[in-house]
Amino acid sequence: MGIYRKLYDFAAKAGALEGYVYPKEKMDPNSLPFWVEHIVEEYHSLPSEVKEEFQDLCDGTVGRTIQSLLPSLGEEHEVIKKLKNITKGKLPSSPDDFPHKR
Repeated sequence: MGIYRKLYDFAAKAGALEGYVYPKEKMDPNSLPFWVEHIVEEYHSLPSEVKEEFQDLCDGTVGRTIQSLLPSLGEEHEVIKKLKNITKGKLPSSPDDFPHKR
């Protein structure tokens, strides 16, 4: 798979996960470990120079995902730990913490 396809695949899955776990009544936590494992594997398969280019965006998307999951899973859950492993900077303060660009 070419680098651009890998990058797209990672971004699409990370964005879909963010939307899936956004605070709502119905979310199946049993579906998360497999999904998160694939996202983490794809992240680590990307070259470091590619990750450097989008890391701040990844921190935002994955950070909002983490913030959505913390109330139900807790800080020590394996899914949270794996997602934190692919973030590097300051995480959003809530699932609704989107950057406002003008």
